[in-house]
Formats: sequence, structure tokens, C-alpha cells
Amino acid sequence: MAPPYELSPRETDAYLDSIGAVRPGRADADALRELQHRHLLTVPFENLSVHLGEEVVLSEDRLVAKFVDAHRGGFCYELNGAFAALLRSLGFGVTLHQARVFGEEGRLSMPFDHLTLRVETADGSGPWLADVGFGDHARFPLLVDERADQADPSGVFRVAEAPDHGDLDVLRDGVPELRVDVRPRELPEFGAGCWYHRTSPSSHFTRKLVCSRFTADGRITLSGGKLVTTAHGQREERVLADDAEVLDAYREHFGLVLDEVPRAAVFPGVRAGAAGV
Repeated sequence: MAPPYELSPRETDAYLDSIGAVRPGRADADALRELQHRHLLTVPFENLSVHLGEEVVLSEDRLVAKFVDAHRGGFCYELNGAFAALLRSLGFGVTLHQARVFGEEGRLSMPFDHLTLRVETADGSGPWLADVGFGDHARFPLLVDERADQADPSGVFRVAEAPDHGDLDVLRDGVPELRVDVRPRELPEFGAGCWYHRTSPSSHFTRKLVCSRFTADGRITLSGGKLVTTAHGQREERVLADDAEVLDAYREHFGLVLDEVPRAAVFPGVRAGAAGV
């Protein structure tokens, strides 16, 4: 296994500044909670690179530069890959884990469909499952070894032993969301999954544009030309009038300054118009 990548002190400070966080005095559970929450509030979950024809390189230095220097977001491999590097630089113990997503009728997605993190803290309170790359999920880390309900602003979560696998299932409000493989992985192992989501007509990332992040009281999402805001459980949708409004929305709500409006790309085998509004 290759040595884990760590950020330089300058890169760490720049990363912390980009998410509005201060360097914690100790790599404990409170610091982990604050860092995950700040990340979810500031770095959008977005797949614009897929539709802008941009390369996605799974190396920690490139991922951190995308967030900190280019002021962009990303999807799970990018978001959690970079977050792992930040946490290591602050003294947390981090391992990467592949996970499969539960879909309709409880069907599991392909292996390496998702990247999540197991984090050890200096106060010995963990280990924790930390995740800044699953969209609408837990705002705060979940205890890996706790089998009782874990309350979170996004719902009631539970970590359970998966039947006959030795893996772990993560449930929200009683519904299974993720099956986590407990074996540690390295970032390059997720390359095939990333390639699939960037290129396959069967991937939901090639079928629609999405840019989304948590807010203090809900969530905001821009999908193509439709802006969806949820606050205190109330959902509001608005179709933006033109390209200028779309670019303004990316800048105002997500801090993304784009040279052009992303268009849902048409991939072989993907029906035109299937990629969102």
C-alpha cells in the first residue's frame, strides 16, 4: 500500500480557509464534526466536469487544487478523496472504503460505486464514518461500532452488520442507503468506477446535470436550468429564464464562476433530453 498523501501546511491552511474552518487544536470528534459540516455547506456536490468535457484525475493534489484553487466541487471520489487528505494533514487517521448504493427494491449498485471514509480520532471516540460526497446524507459523522439509532439533522441513521457479508449497512429512517466494504482501499482503485460514471450511458451522472449543497436550514440544487430550494422541509422550484440567470445562480449559490453554461452532454445510448431540465 502506498504511503498516504498529506497536504503541506500551506495547502492545509488554504483548504481550511476555503471551507470557512479554523485549524483545530486537536484531531478529536468535535473537530471532525465541524470539518464535515463546513465542507458540506461550502463545497458543492457537482458533476459539471462530466458535461464540460473536463478530465477527472483521482490524485489528491489535483483534487485539492480543483476545490481550493479552481473553486469547484465534485462527486464522491473527488470530494471524499480530497477530504481524506485534509483530515490526514490535521492528524486524523483515515482509510478509504468502497461502498455500494441501495436502489429500487433494495438492489445494490456495482462495487466501487461510492467512496466513503473511516476516521480515527485522537480522543479515541471513534471510529467514525465520515462522508462529504453522497449528496443528501448525514450532516455529521456516524459512529462505526454503534448499533443503536444515531440522530442527525438529516434523519435517524443506523449502522448495522450486513447479512452474510461482514460488511456494514448504513440506513436512514429505516431504509438502507449504503453497504460499506470494511476492507481499506487506495484512491486509484476507484478509477474504474469514476470512469464508468463519466462515460457510461447507464450512469446517472451522464444523464443529468447536478450541482447541490447543504444550507443552514435545508439544501439547494441547480439541475440544468431548474433551481430547487428546500428550507425547513418546504420545497420551492424555479425555472431560470436564460443563460445569464443560470451563470448567476452558479456564482451566487455555489461560488462557481463559469465561463459557459454547462449543457447536459448527449452520450451514446442516452436519449436526448434525458439529462435533466
